[in-house]
Amino acid sequence: MADHCEDDTPRGASEAPPERRVALIGNPNTGKTTLFNQLTASRARVGNYPGVTVERRIGRMRLPGGAGAVALLDLPGTYSLTARSPEEQLAIEEVLGLGREAPALVVVVVDAGQLVRNLYLVLQLIELEVPLVVALNMIDEVETPPDHDALAKQLGVPVVPIAAKSNRGLDDLRSAVARGLESPPLGAVAPTYPAEVLADADEVAAHLPEGWRRGTQTRDRALALWALGSVDEHDELRGITAELRRACLDAQARPGRDHDAAIITARYRLLDVELAATAGVRDAEGRPAVRRMSERIDRVLLHPIFGFVVFVTLMLTVFQSLFSWSNPAIEAIEAAVAWLGGALTSRLPPGIVTDLLIEGVLGGVGNVVVFLPQILLLFLFLGLLEDSGYMARAAYLMDRVMRALGLHGRAFVPMLSGCACAIPAVLATRTMERERDRLLTMLVIPLMTCSARLPVYTLVIAALFPPSKVFGFVPVQALLMVAMYLFSTFTALAAAGVLGRTVVKGRRVPLLIELPPYRMPALRNVVREMLERSASFLKEAGTMILACTIVLWALLSFPRDGKPAAGNAEPPAIAQADGAPRANATPAEGANAAEPKPVTEAEGADPRAERLQQSYGARLGKALEPAIRPLGFDWKIGVGLIGAFAAREVFVSTMGLVYGIGDANEGSEPLRAKMRAESNGGKPAYSPLVGLSLMVFFALACQCMSTLAVVKRETRSLRWPAFLFAYMTALAYGMSFLVFQVGSALGF
Repeated sequence: MADHCEDDTPRGASEAPPERRVALIGNPNTGKTTLFNQLTASRARVGNYPGVTVERRIGRMRLPGGAGAVALLDLPGTYSLTARSPEEQLAIEEVLGLGREAPALVVVVVDAGQLVRNLYLVLQLIELEVPLVVALNMIDEVETPPDHDALAKQLGVPVVPIAAKSNRGLDDLRSAVARGLESPPLGAVAPTYPAEVLADADEVAAHLPEGWRRGTQTRDRALALWALGSVDEHDELRGITAELRRACLDAQARPGRDHDAAIITARYRLLDVELAATAGVRDAEGRPAVRRMSERIDRVLLHPIFGFVVFVTLMLTVFQSLFSWSNPAIEAIEAAVAWLGGALTSRLPPGIVTDLLIEGVLGGVGNVVVFLPQILLLFLFLGLLEDSGYMARAAYLMDRVMRALGLHGRAFVPMLSGCACAIPAVLATRTMERERDRLLTMLVIPLMTCSARLPVYTLVIAALFPPSKVFGFVPVQALLMVAMYLFSTFTALAAAGVLGRTVVKGRRVPLLIELPPYRMPALRNVVREMLERSASFLKEAGTMILACTIVLWALLSFPRDGKPAAGNAEPPAIAQADGAPRANATPAEGANAAEPKPVTEAEGADPRAERLQQSYGARLGKALEPAIRPLGFDWKIGVGLIGAFAAREVFVSTMGLVYGIGDANEGSEPLRAKMRAESNGGKPAYSPLVGLSLMVFFALACQCMSTLAVVKRETRSLRWPAFLFAYMTALAYGMSFLVFQVGSALGF
């Protein structure tokens, strides 16, 4: 939804007709939003990182000389007209008038300290015959300001030097906008493209939708060049017909064609040689007129060795904050939810409504709120890194590594965050500009070993693996924990490589990112953005998590009359550690004939255990047993897997209920003892091999409805969370099957 910002123009005053709109566009972090705030007296968010504006904002800008006012649009930043992210697509659709009316004039905001890079977008707009005015911003931050008059003459459009922060030059800009509305400036400069590229562009131009044509070969060819760089299998641009997409894909697939490289090279040849020389954007030594302080800092932070040392240190700090620093707040939330649940239990009459309120609604709210500490910390650190200007450097440093997997360097921070929790990690993909890269990163983040898997690993390793040592000094249990982290990391990287070449394959687009100047973070902006993003999570993803929690509660709580359902003559008894015979063993349990007497509530068993063992969830677990038996699992683990869908760590408490142990956790020795004592034909039912198979399954399966809810929210589709769940479940089943069957064949 657009943010409508109105100025104080009195009613009845002369205003521009409603169709007169002016759009602000430019590279990310060029000061568009600051300029928008100055021109419209608005208070939109500003920042020091590419991608701050994620939707269009609309305000009113007065024009000088009684010319009235116009609607001013602040559009998301874009490095070029090659649409990658939804935000860039919105900006491009607005400027080009795809599916809507184009603005009467476009103001392109460029950074005087990064002029050549910023002029790439200006050049594209001129080629497309878009009427524009260039706002040369931040001239107060460069030592050698460009010659704006020479640049205006070369481009053929007005160039107005401004400093939006200090309100410098804004009256001149308003005057240039007023003149541009009366006499639209179209520009007069064009690169020289290779003949084969022009031939492909002319062929694609023949398939442009009729509404896009303007009757000039120059603009149609420019639109075709734009389509060749923007259209692929995953774009969601308005107005792209099947015929145009097919023509673009056919041209892109021709042998020896690399349209992106050829087009970019031609444009930069013009920018680096002709425009740079004409505008005098280089100093006496031939270097670009950049900010010297930022340049000196980059000598360290972008150094091949020292830069990585700083980067690793910062990332470990972020990881530590998500993994450890958030624990006190998480434990406090869990304790508060437990206290509130106990208080409600003591004051409300027993019954289904009370159980729904406490275990369903309150439990669901707890499942949502418990993520807040990690989300708040993640967005705090991301905000500080973004506002300081360092985040762009981190993406640059990691690009070489991530590029081998078909990703950009920006994917590294979300994937590292996934080691703490997949929820904030998925939200962190918003910093990635290209939709295909965001999607691919979201599909592999859940494979990273998150903190919710640790209770499961801790329980299984402590219960089923003896505290022995390898080589006489390396603890097996610690080695297994490290191995699970490495296993998940390598699997995630391999999955990114495979999925990037199959399901979400696309052209590899080089990382184009502005390195903004270093600045002190504006703490007020960082905190405001942190709170806004967290509120968005609670509102959009939280509602789905709450609904899923209630559904799982019902599955594990009904029927409530204590009578077994048809086909289950006896409810399953709670297994005991003493191995006593069990009178109600069924044929389906095979040789597992150790028959302890059932634990009753009078004997101290948790009454929830009896309810769970008669629930639909338990019956579903028994129904799943034939399918999971090849993995070494029985129906009890099946029930645990169902409970774990609410959150992976719930597997531990669910297994505690199955064994009649209330409020069990990964450190509960009674639960560990009962799992070790579980027998099958006189042999341990849960051997170390079964434990390894179970950990592999948990490492790869998407046992987290919260992750699926957030992926649905971010992709705005059920297709991708469904695919995520399906491929991870299939991968988990296949790898667990392989581990157990091969291990069994080898006699383990």
